[in-house]
Amino acid sequence: MPDKLDLSALWKLSYGLYIVASRSGERMNGQIANAIVQVTAEPPKIIVALNKNNLTHEFVAESGMLSISIIDTTADMQFIGTFGFKSGRDIDKMSMCAWKLLDSGCPAILDHSNAIIEGAVFDSVDVGTHTVFLADIISTEVLSDTEPMTYAYYHTVLKGKASKNAPTYRGANKPDEKKGGETMKYVCDICGYVYDPAIGDPDNGIDPGTPFDKLPDDWVCPVCGAGKDVFSPTD
Repeated sequence: MPDKLDLSALWKLSYGLYIVASRSGERMNGQIANAIVQVTAEPPKIIVALNKNNLTHEFVAESGMLSISIIDTTADMQFIGTFGFKSGRDIDKMSMCAWKLLDSGCPAILDHSNAIIEGAVFDSVDVGTHTVFLADIISTEVLSDTEPMTYAYYHTVLKGKASKNAPTYRGANKPDEKKGGETMKYVCDICGYVYDPAIGDPDNGIDPGTPFDKLPDDWVCPVCGAGKDVFSPTD
């Protein structure tokens, strides 16, 4: 093991952005993932890495089936926030998008997707925080010729960050309480949403004039669904 690991070298790796979906009985869910790779051509097989804390991981492990919707560049942060920073334990994500049922019983997300891949898991590897699922590709469908969204595009154009459950998570800045104050604005390190105490968040029951440090502990970013712990004070 080397004395020093410069993890910034890993940031040079290239990724796509996808929604992995599965089901458990009548329940269906999907999540954003970026660690998906085709590993063989004949027969075609893929690997999919999912965090063990995620509901979709639970569904894939139980059903042995999954779908992958390849996100294209029409997607915005609200769409990505729904599948990347909100939990299916709290909301019904399928009610917020267009989708269809595949032969495996898995849902496939149609909104902001240019292709669909359906897979049957034949093995898995425990890698600590994540499970790597190995799957046979059993069906595919091209939906459009729109450019697929790369992880680089997500970061540089949409200014998005990695979810704390993503394998590429780099950590987030913590609010500096010393800089706090009733008028201090805070920015979401994930999507860039700015919480302004003067405006509050009326759509979610937060009255104008509510300082950031007085927000309920369970308050989340209204755009991407990230928690208070990933907000930083603005300059």
